[in-house]
Amino acid sequence: MAVPELLERLLTAPGPSGQETLAAEVWREAARAFGEVATDVLGSSWVRVPGTGGGPSLAVVGHVDEIGAVVTHAGDDGLVSIRPLGGFDPHVLLGQRVEVLTRAGRVPGVVAARKEKRRRGAERKPLDHSDLVLDLGAKDGEEARSLVRPGDAAVIAAAPLELRNGRLAARSLDNRIGCFVALEVARRVAAEGGAPGDVLGLAVVQEEVGDFAGSRTTAFGLRPDVAIAVDVTHATDVRGGDPEEEGEHRLGGGPVLARGPSLHPGVFELLYETAEAEGIPCSIEVSRGHTNTDADAVYLSRQGVATGLVSVPLRYMHTPVETVQLDDVEAAIRLLVAFARRLQPGTTFSR
Repeated sequence: MAVPELLERLLTAPGPSGQETLAAEVWREAARAFGEVATDVLGSSWVRVPGTGGGPSLAVVGHVDEIGAVVTHAGDDGLVSIRPLGGFDPHVLLGQRVEVLTRAGRVPGVVAARKEKRRRGAERKPLDHSDLVLDLGAKDGEEARSLVRPGDAAVIAAAPLELRNGRLAARSLDNRIGCFVALEVARRVAAEGGAPGDVLGLAVVQEEVGDFAGSRTTAFGLRPDVAIAVDVTHATDVRGGDPEEEGEHRLGGGPVLARGPSLHPGVFELLYETAEAEGIPCSIEVSRGHTNTDADAVYLSRQGVATGLVSVPLRYMHTPVETVQLDDVEAAIRLLVAFARRLQPGTTFSR
């Protein structure tokens, strides 16, 4: 299937944690086409589709931020020190072209490594983030400091690449996929005339830096009855994949439904029953504690929110070539639209 135009725009808009504005603006523009959009001071966005029959309200939550790097210092030699913004292997960033987000606009650069002096036959030492340098082409420190400031964030400059069998490789699929799904669910529910309860599509901020700030504050303010976090999870149909540890999740196998202590069993069962009824293939992922997704913040909001987690299988997470199959994205959207219709008046998740 063709890459949806909105998804491609989301994937090419930079939005590292804490500096998500450009990506968020793409999302908000699309959401305004069918609903009323609101934002908060952190930069999270949401669109509400009013319910038609007094059913429970549903929040579908994706995070709009991506991993990146951040400028910490510009040296007198014109080279710039950077550190990770979110978690990734430093080898992933080495040799990449990047764009730095500055107050004057985007500044291109390349990432290299500190020259290592080794004796003949000595082993190469492990690469650390402190070994990486950003070269902007500046002739000296004065010019470098005129281009960037400490705190400016950078993302890898890589366009989405369509592969065979409806597969797509890109940076920031984690988790522009989630906020794309959240918006599409809300849009399709609106096009169908609404669901029994309000449906809110969310694009929240600051998931990759670990505090789930956007989902924490929006869940507190919006007070949904039910929430589904939408994220990506490791596909195990790769070399070194371990289905015994992580479950059997393959590209083309449909969305992944998570079970675990922080996820409401009633929400999981309704998601699973909906997938069965709609003929949507899916797999199950087991969480033994926290999920390391926005679900971890949402389910603890106020007196607690009945929360589920739906993920899209993804290869090569936190690299410039994260890869998904678009059929799985579409299946996740269909599942959650059908799930929203099942939240009839009187549906309860009390335990």
